[in-house]
Amino acid sequence: QVHLVESGGGLVQPGGSLRLSCVASGSIFSNNAIAWYRQAPGKQRELVAIITSGGITNYADSVKARFTITRDNVKNTMYLQMNSLKPEDTSVYYCNVNIRGSVYWGRGTQVTVSS
Repeated sequence: QVHLVESGGGLVQPGGSLRLSCVASGSIFSNNAIAWYRQAPGKQRELVAIITSGGITNYADSVKARFTITRDNVKNTMYLQMNSLKPEDTSVYYCNVNIRGSVYWGRGTQVTVSS
């Protein structure tokens, strides 16, 4: 069983920064692509950023140049550094991993950007 636990969310003013973390229950990150998604109230869940096992990254256009996804395979942890936050970044952020067709999600962490 795979367990993913996100942390690091909170309330931040526009222009501020947050770093989200996602810890996995086992050594699953090193061999799989891992991703951050987000879902705002009334909207569909959307991909924010993804990093492959080889370290290749891709970002949603809305967060490019502001967000950075990284991974630490030793700590079984993935991070999302979010800078220059905007009110439209307000969402629940979820950690995601796809292991041979089985998709796993964390429970999410709330990020609220507001003055």
